[in-house]
Amino acid sequence: MLRDRAAFPTPKRTERVPVVIVGGGIAGLSAAWRLQKRGFHDFVLLEMNDQAGGNSRWGENEITAYPWAAHYVPVPGPKAVYVRELFEELGVLKDGRWEERYLCFSPQERLFLYGRWQEGIEPAIGLSEKEREQFKRLEEQIVRFRSTGSFTVPLEVGFSESTSYLDRISFADWLRDQRMDSRILNWYMNYCCRDDYGATTDQTSAWAGIQYFASREPDEKGPLTWPEGNGWIVRRLLERVGKFVRTGAMVHRIVPSKSRLSVFAGDVEYQAEFVIFGAPSFLGPYLIEGMKPLHDFEYSPWLTANLTLDRLPGTYGSDLTWDNVVMDSPTLGYVDAMHQTLRTHVDRTVWTFYWALADGPPSQNRMQLLSSDWMHWKEAILHDLERVHPDIRQCVSRIDIMRNGHAMARPKVGAIFSQERRALTKPQGRILFVNSDLSGFSIFEEAQYRGVFAAETVLKTIGGTAQPRRKQ
Repeated sequence: MLRDRAAFPTPKRTERVPVVIVGGGIAGLSAAWRLQKRGFHDFVLLEMNDQAGGNSRWGENEITAYPWAAHYVPVPGPKAVYVRELFEELGVLKDGRWEERYLCFSPQERLFLYGRWQEGIEPAIGLSEKEREQFKRLEEQIVRFRSTGSFTVPLEVGFSESTSYLDRISFADWLRDQRMDSRILNWYMNYCCRDDYGATTDQTSAWAGIQYFASREPDEKGPLTWPEGNGWIVRRLLERVGKFVRTGAMVHRIVPSKSRLSVFAGDVEYQAEFVIFGAPSFLGPYLIEGMKPLHDFEYSPWLTANLTLDRLPGTYGSDLTWDNVVMDSPTLGYVDAMHQTLRTHVDRTVWTFYWALADGPPSQNRMQLLSSDWMHWKEAILHDLERVHPDIRQCVSRIDIMRNGHAMARPKVGAIFSQERRALTKPQGRILFVNSDLSGFSIFEEAQYRGVFAAETVLKTIGGTAQPRRKQ
């Protein structure tokens, strides 16, 4: 409707409110959390969908809760101060120690290759001496990049022009320049880029490919995860700020003026002093009057499916594993929502199956996603799983599918050091963009940092002086 410039209702009433947050994903909810925590309560959060959460939404059936997208958070390092503050409040971090029940149980992950499962996703069996040497050299390079302090989470903490040269080439080109030509190593690098960015190595900035590894400590205990994935965090945030959230309220127009902003959603006009824009940034030109189109923002289309299993496949194995990946599959594998259960025996479970449509132009993949129906994707998913679990069709009783055309930002070559991206991280008058795509890639810590930082910026100006909202 926005793309096609559809007609929207004429406002029937006006509501004055100092701060309007657009979008109820992690960025928007984090801004709301910070405003509320600072004692500022005169704001609303407008969410298009019936459920807040964005890429951290979740579902639930009679067996378990399960994620619809983001399903974990790596253990935050010391520089991720806002995330650590939130997790202390939620009881995930206590007296400097991570709560054991939220750390992923063992075994965490496994890879199917050469007809068998191995522990861990990085290929470790059947490697030649040359391949082992390339993996070793890659690790040495990552250690060197990590030591520079330029690859941090959040990005803004360590952002440095000294590494900009890596953003001018693809990750695939960088690997070739380093004489890392092993098929197995390149499969693994490609998998990592598809998993985090929804892109292949030749579509990914070398800076982002290196960031994937160099931004994290090698000995972290994580990840942190829950049956519903990051939906658990959304639940906790909604317990705190849910009264400010209005779902089913799609913003369709924002009109800036000298003294205020008019935000139109449904049949209501909100007159605000500030807008915190948590929706994907590419929507800005469709919503904000006078904003020019963006060119450096690209998004990956994804398919996610939740499979309800009445029993485990006969070939599953004895160790219930959280993340399960198949080498050379076009998909990303599946995570088991029941992995964190304390039950001693599990019969029924839910697998969340991830498929990033990474090969080829995103626009073509979006068309494929839109034009292919449930039956097409059901068959494609089961066919992929049958290579490892031949009896999967006898185990699955239900498949729920979600199509997301603009699931996450894609850090293409030039995206990280793009002037357009950098400019949008600054306030645009009284509009503050906060979506994680402002970092060039989509992870929880980036969205949370930008939401909290924007809230702090607004509070420095607006303080506690705002007048109570009025309806007309």
